[in-house]
Amino acid sequence: MRFILRIFINAVAIWVASLLLSGLDFRGNLGNLILVGLIFGLVNALIRPIVKLLALPITVLTLGLFTLVVNALMLMLTAALSSSLNLMGNFFESFLTAVLGAIVISLVSMVLSWVLPD
Repeated sequence: MRFILRIFINAVAIWVASLLLSGLDFRGNLGNLILVGLIFGLVNALIRPIVKLLALPITVLTLGLFTLVVNALMLMLTAALSSSLNLMGNFFESFLTAVLGAIVISLVSMVLSWVLPD
């Protein structure tokens, strides 16, 4: 049940980010949005820990700010995977849009995790 809730939270967070940021465009339907949320969850669960470990020295040097870059890269990887699966996923105008999208998604996910029960 918790896994399904995380997919829902990811999907809502991606949808909110696409509404707030003009450079992040999601043109899929609700089913595709849920699949993109699933892909985002899998990328964060499987690939992000490895990237964070490899980026640990630069993250320490930048006092944690490099984590924003890692989050943006995971979002861009999700966009690339969802596009390759023809889910009409999120497309970015620039890397800055991906960073801002990662910030919005993190904030929305955090708020929804607080509000929704486990």
